[in-house]
Amino acid sequence: MRLNELNQPLRKRSAFSRLWEKRPGLLFCAYVMALGGMGAGGWWMVQQKNPNAGEPVVMVSVPPAEEIATASTTPVEAEAADEAVAEDTVPVEEIAVTVDEPVQQDTYRQDTNIIVSSRRPLMPSPQLRITETSNWGPLPKVGGNGDKASVVYARSTSKSVLHSDAPKIALLLGGMGLNKKLTQKAIKELPSDITLAFAPYGTDLQEQVDKARKQGHEVFLQVPLEPVGFPATSPGPKTLAGDASDAENIDALRWHMSRFTGYAGVVNYMGGRFLAMPKAMKPMLVELKTRGVYFLEDGSMALSSTETAAKMAKAQARRAKVVIDADPSPQAIISALTLLEEQATGTGFAIGTGSGLEVTIDTVKEWAKAAAERGIILVPISAAYKGRLG
Repeated sequence: MRLNELNQPLRKRSAFSRLWEKRPGLLFCAYVMALGGMGAGGWWMVQQKNPNAGEPVVMVSVPPAEEIATASTTPVEAEAADEAVAEDTVPVEEIAVTVDEPVQQDTYRQDTNIIVSSRRPLMPSPQLRITETSNWGPLPKVGGNGDKASVVYARSTSKSVLHSDAPKIALLLGGMGLNKKLTQKAIKELPSDITLAFAPYGTDLQEQVDKARKQGHEVFLQVPLEPVGFPATSPGPKTLAGDASDAENIDALRWHMSRFTGYAGVVNYMGGRFLAMPKAMKPMLVELKTRGVYFLEDGSMALSSTETAAKMAKAQARRAKVVIDADPSPQAIISALTLLEEQATGTGFAIGTGSGLEVTIDTVKEWAKAAAERGIILVPISAAYKGRLG
C-alpha cells in the first residue's frame, strides 16, 4: 500500500522504499507467471520429436505370428510310431495339403444373416490312424482312439446349423472320376457343401479325390450293387450280388473300398435287386460299420430294405428322397429341386442325389444361389447322421 503523504512528515525516502512502493500487484504477477508457463510449455512441445508427446504411451512386445493348427488345415504328422501296425501290413504314406489356387468361399444370405460356406481344404488323406493296408490296398479302419473316416474325412457342419429350424438340404452328385472334365467342373463350380461321389472305375482317382477335398467337397465312394436283370444289366466288375456268398461280397466290397482314400461314406450304384434283400445287405452294412463309414441309399429304388438291414446290422444308414436328374432336363431338374425344398421346409431336412451330368451341374449351380436367397441351407451328406438327425 502507498504511504499517506498527508499524515506523515515530509522526509526524504530511501531508494528501496520508493521501489517497494512501485511494486506490481499480485494479480499482475499471476498473469505474468501464467503467460510464461504457457510459452515455456509450447516451446517444449515444439522441440519434441514425437507429435503425440504428453499423451500416455504404452510399449508392448508383440510375439511373432504362430501358425494356427485346425482339424482341416493341419499338415499330416507322422504317426507310424504311435500306431500298432500289424506284421502283415505296410505303412501308408500320408499326403500334405497343397493349395494350388486362392481359397474361395460361397456366400449365401438368409433373412438378415449371411451364411458363408468356406472352400477351405479338408484334412488330407490317407490318415494313418484310420488306415490299414491290406491285400486289396488301403482300407479305412476305426482308430485306436475311436476315430472314424466318417468323422475325420467329413466336412464339418456347425452345431448352430445342425440344430437350427432353417430348412436344410444335403445333396450328393455321383459318377465323379469317370469324366475328368466334368469332374473338374463340378469341383470348381458347385458350392463346397455339395458332396461328390466317385465311382471306383475311373483313372487317377486319388488325384481327383484330393482336388475335390482341397476345394472343400466331402467325398463318398460309389459301390456297384446288383440291379434287376443282372448280369445282362451290369454296373461293372466286382458287383455285389444278392445270391453271392457273404465272403464273395465282402471281398468285392473291400476291393472297391481300396480304390482311393478320403471318403466319409459309401453310396450304392444301381442295386435294384440287392437293395431289396436285407439278408444280402446286412453283411455289407456290418463291414461298413466295422470300418467306420456311413451308408447312403441314393433313393432311385422303389423297393428298399435299407432301413430293415441297418437295424439288423446296427449301422448308420440313410435313404435319399429325391433323384434330381432322373429326367435329365433343366426343367425336370428344377422341379425335383423344388420338391426337395418343399420337403426341407416341411420337415427341416431333405436328402437328394443326382449324377455328374453337365446339365445337372449347371442347373444345380444356379439353383443353389437362388435357394440361399430363399433361406435354404446346403449341408454335406454327413450332416444327415449328426445332431437331431443322427
